[in-house]
Amino acid sequence: MAKKHIAVAMGGYSSEFEISLQSGAMVCDFLDKDKYHAYPIHILKEGWFYVSEDGTKHPVHKEDFSFDKDGTTIKPDAVFNCIHGTPGEDGQLQAYLRLVGVPQTSAGYYQAALSFNKRDCLSVLKGFGINCANSYYVNKGSNIDKEEIIKKVGLPCFVKPNRAGSSFGVSKVKEMDELLPAIEKAYEEDNEVLIETALIGTEVQVGVYKNNGKIVALPTTEIVSQNEFFDYEAKYLGASEEITPARISEEETQKIQAEAKKIYEVLNMTGISRSDFIIQKGTPYFIETNTNPGLSPESIVPQQVRESGMTLTEFFSILVDDVLD
Repeated sequence: MAKKHIAVAMGGYSSEFEISLQSGAMVCDFLDKDKYHAYPIHILKEGWFYVSEDGTKHPVHKEDFSFDKDGTTIKPDAVFNCIHGTPGEDGQLQAYLRLVGVPQTSAGYYQAALSFNKRDCLSVLKGFGINCANSYYVNKGSNIDKEEIIKKVGLPCFVKPNRAGSSFGVSKVKEMDELLPAIEKAYEEDNEVLIETALIGTEVQVGVYKNNGKIVALPTTEIVSQNEFFDYEAKYLGASEEITPARISEEETQKIQAEAKKIYEVLNMTGISRSDFIIQKGTPYFIETNTNPGLSPESIVPQQVRESGMTLTEFFSILVDDVLD
């Protein structure tokens, strides 16, 4: 059987592009060399390029996502989407690829856009009976009533940009006078801001994917942050402990996996998603879902894949073959 051409899209236009490049490099390394040709594609503000082994950049032809390699034009059979943030996790790249007829491994464009917008995603999931923290929304330029906000969410609370990843712009607010500076900080990442009750409990994350049409939950990971919360430093600079499987009861594990699978199903997801929860007094509360979770060596989904007894090569093949069928 002829090997399939897989373009591995990485980079992006957000603060997360460096992490995405690490994820993409890992996918290129671990994709099954007997089944696929892997091509690193850098999607950056300055342009879209296939980057050959010697570092030469070859422009991607945007009319069909093809590129030239050694005098041959290659149109990929599929795109392995490793972009965190815009444009690969918010639906823009997915919509473009659908228009040019190239399948890709993450959620569809609408599902990606919905889950990237924390406010809209929470609104939908609450309607399906998913437990979420109390929340309050503000938009840049709107009047801010500190008393009303604290009345709704209490203290401490989290202030988050609505559409940013890797915990950029997130603050934990403990006093009323910290609220406005935290909102200003969040506005640096997004003009929509989400303010949520700070839940007290164990933070647990779980990956979910589809294998032959069946929704499967990976083992759980517990996050123990040395910082106030699981922020950028904790995520990527080692200021946290990630324990896979999470040190929770079998009953709590099953509850969280069932909830993560329900979210995947309700949102009509495809590919791999990672949902984050806080277990407060035995109840999992949904925080957010990521449709392009990190796949770098430190990332949580690769830890869960290894814990489940699969190799990353086997896992990546499942994701790619799912969209090639």
